[in-house]
This record gives sequence, C-alpha cells and structure tokens, in this order.
Amino acid sequence: MRWAILSATLLTLAGGVPAHAATAGFYVNPDSAPAAWVRANPGDSRASTIQASIADRPIARWFGDDANIGATVGSYVGAAASHNQLPVLVAYNLPGRDVCGGESSGGASGVGAYETWISGFAAGIGTKPAVVVIEPDGLADIGCMTSSSDIADRLTMLAFAARMFHEKASNASAYLDAGNAGWVAADTMASRLKSADVSDIRGFALNVSNFYTTASSITYANAVNAALGHVAGFVIDTSRNGNGSNGQWCNPSGRKLGTPPQNGGGADMLLWIKTPGVSDGKCGVAPTVAAGQFSPDLAVRLINGT
Repeated sequence: MRWAILSATLLTLAGGVPAHAATAGFYVNPDSAPAAWVRANPGDSRASTIQASIADRPIARWFGDDANIGATVGSYVGAAASHNQLPVLVAYNLPGRDVCGGESSGGASGVGAYETWISGFAAGIGTKPAVVVIEPDGLADIGCMTSSSDIADRLTMLAFAARMFHEKASNASAYLDAGNAGWVAADTMASRLKSADVSDIRGFALNVSNFYTTASSITYANAVNAALGHVAGFVIDTSRNGNGSNGQWCNPSGRKLGTPPQNGGGADMLLWIKTPGVSDGKCGVAPTVAAGQFSPDLAVRLINGT
C-alpha cells in the first residue's frame, strides 16, 4: 500500500516541479553542504558550477545522533511537504558504525539508545511521504565484526528499525542498506537482510557512497532478490557512479557524477544518497579532508570526471 502511495506521490509531484530543481519531484535541500558552501563563497570561480551541477539537485539528508531526532526529522519532512516534494532521508546512527572503513565511526551508545533514537526518527516522519535509507554499511560491515554478540545486537537493531518504519511511518518507503555489488556475496547479503526483517519494509539500498555502475548494481540486486526468494524493491545511489568503480572506495580519482535522481531507471528509484563533494575520509585525492566535510575540489573533480 505505501509503495502505491509513494508512486502516486512521485507521479503527482513530477508534473509541478521544475526538472532543473527536483527531478521527479524530490525535495532539494536548501541547506545541503554544497548549497551552504556556495552561499558562503559567492565570489569563488567554482560556485556557479557547483550550484548548477550539484546543489540544485535533490540529495539525501543524513541524520545522526540527536536528542531531538523526532522534531528534527519532522521539521525536515514538513519542509518538503510544504513544497509538495518528496524528501530522501538517511538514518545513520548504529553503534560502532563504519567498523570496516573506520573513517565515519561513532553512533549511538548502545542498543537501548539506538532503539529510542530510531523510534523517534520514524515517528517524526509519521504519515508524511518519504524515502528512508536505513544505516549505510550496517549489514555489509558485519564481515568486519568479530563479536557474535555484537553481530546479534546489530541484526536486532536493524530489525527493530524496519519494524518502526513499518509501524510509525505509514507512507514512507524504507530500504535497508545492502552494501554494493563488489562487497558481499548476494546469497550472504540476502541472509542478512532476512535476519534484519527486510520483509517489513519496501526493500534494500545499494551502492551508497560507492561508485559501481547502475547496471552492475541492478545485476547484484536481482541476485539478492533471487536468494531472498521474493522480489523486494531496491534503490541505487547514482551520485558518483558516472565512471564506475576503480576498486577504491575512499575519495578515488577519476570518478564522475551519475544519473540525476529519478523514479525508475531499472530500480524503484535512482537517488543521490551520498552528497557529491563530501569527503569519504582523509584519503585518496583529499588526504586532509575529514569524513563528512564538503570539499569544493572534490565536487569539481566529480563534475569534470577527474
């Protein structure tokens, strides 16, 4: 039912929103990192290009630890609704997150704190339409975890998150993150998705913050669905996959912006989940730029494919 509502919302919004501002009616966050940088640096020769190529596009907003998460999320989805647009949100607060990469570590202090936070997140959306990506790397990272009790806790938290969006965000389409086409074998990922109760929500997300092509991501999604034994919906992060992957994940050179956000495209949606220009960590072509920090140099590299 919620997917039918979301699809109808997308079709309704698509006709009334300028394509340059919000392809398929997705919400353009006026306070995204690239938009904020452009406002603060109007005289920079790169500003107009970054505005037109990135800041004017619909990009997901990421939410982390916040004692008032319900109000914060509610304000954001309310702003989108006031513009008759569909917001894309990312829940990113698992305890011990980014255990494999280590560049974006942090998260809630424990299971109880996380469950309180994610419950508030879902409640903040309420009955408003939204797209939610749940915990990037949360399932793929399990391969780097050594404690069986920590793994069990993580699966419990992700299953709880799925249930909260099912129960408290009735018109949202939620997707558990399932890594990317080059990380975890499809049958292994399907098993983890089942353990996290993916059947409670719309499906799974692929390629978040990575560079694999849309075609390879679709192939991987089909393999995951075959192993699941039922067809789950999926979304693909196309924000930086224009030139595909060179096997590196942390600020690699030669990558390029991908297909702008749209409904369809071989998946439920193609989305810009990672903000182009935001660093993966102090690595690659941005060795001094911390994870989560916007770099105009990284943004221009993605625009030019260098």
